[in-house]
Amino acid sequence: MNRVYMDHNATTPVDPAVLDAMLPFLSSDYGNAASIHSFGQKARAAVESARDSVAALLGARPQEIVFTSGGTESDNHAIFGIVGAASAARNDVAATGPAHIITTAIEHEAVLNTCQALEKSGVAVTYLSVDSAGLVDPESVRRALRPETVLITVMHANNELGTIQPLAEIGKIAAAADVYFHTDAVQSAGKIPVSVDQLGVDLLSLSGHKFYAPKGVGALYIRSGTRLRQLLYGGHHQRGFRPGTENVPGIAGLGKAAEIAKNSLAETASRMEVLRNRIERGLLERVPQARVNAAAAPRTPNTANILFPGLEGEALVIALDLKGLACSTGAACSSGAVEPSHVLTAIGLPPEDARASLRFSLGRHTTEADINFSLEVVPAAVAQLRELSPTYRKGAGAP
Repeated sequence: MNRVYMDHNATTPVDPAVLDAMLPFLSSDYGNAASIHSFGQKARAAVESARDSVAALLGARPQEIVFTSGGTESDNHAIFGIVGAASAARNDVAATGPAHIITTAIEHEAVLNTCQALEKSGVAVTYLSVDSAGLVDPESVRRALRPETVLITVMHANNELGTIQPLAEIGKIAAAADVYFHTDAVQSAGKIPVSVDQLGVDLLSLSGHKFYAPKGVGALYIRSGTRLRQLLYGGHHQRGFRPGTENVPGIAGLGKAAEIAKNSLAETASRMEVLRNRIERGLLERVPQARVNAAAAPRTPNTANILFPGLEGEALVIALDLKGLACSTGAACSSGAVEPSHVLTAIGLPPEDARASLRFSLGRHTTEADINFSLEVVPAAVAQLRELSPTYRKGAGAP
């Protein structure tokens, strides 16, 4: 059976060149990067080379890059770390009122659940709404500022819609208010240009497995001078920000993936956008009542989120998988959830439409043939399920 993978926002395959970069550190070059002998120094050189490559991808300085286990750890470290350091400072000056965070209603759960955990400890959190395209208004960020605000955290690109937020404008607001600014760039790093200075961010999270590095490795950019409380305690690795023996094979792979992404970014993005637009147009032409969610927003070039009224999205995902096409109803971390996507309901979709939406996320190796295959199997599967759908027959989305 022909099998096509359209779920690159969930994870990507490890690039062969990335695997080649990792293999020596899984076999012959097994030294601990903290050791001073030749085995350790070879590992250290690989770690520092990777740090250079990740910094170059972000327009940062190498010493501002801390390697982590992935996006979730990076988000947690940024948010807990800023609030922890700020709370200690506020106690020193006898500040009144709880520390305050500004975020949005469509963040990844790695951010939302971290903020909710802090709320339980007394931190105040403002969850800003977004418009029908999934965009937050920078002026709503300005209006939400309080004297107690210590952090603004707004994702760069949404994992379900691909919507790209106006971070540069928000960054100026944060800088003027002297408030730290963090972004979850897990879905943008390696796909679109990311410059920490142009965006005005103080902290940025990324995850390797979203751009052809292995799972289990990521990074946190921490602008020099940022007051951040560490989460883990142990040795003095990575300037104390992230103690523990470095994952040298994973870090080497992340560095190679960052190098490849930087060198091929424009060409890959342009090609994926053409294919993304083609699958959107083709499905809208072939499937009655289908529409693209957040179509008017600036989006990452690989992400299409399409509503097929009258269906249950998970049933369609299963039907397509049986035909050889892998896609998703939204975030992989939320698959199997009973509740509809918090992102899709936040942009104004009723629950039944949120449940009827599928995400197609293309990758570096997606081909014209993959698009052709998708344009064959998706309309057929939708038509078949609509014939069986009491919701569709009752008129929800029916002609």
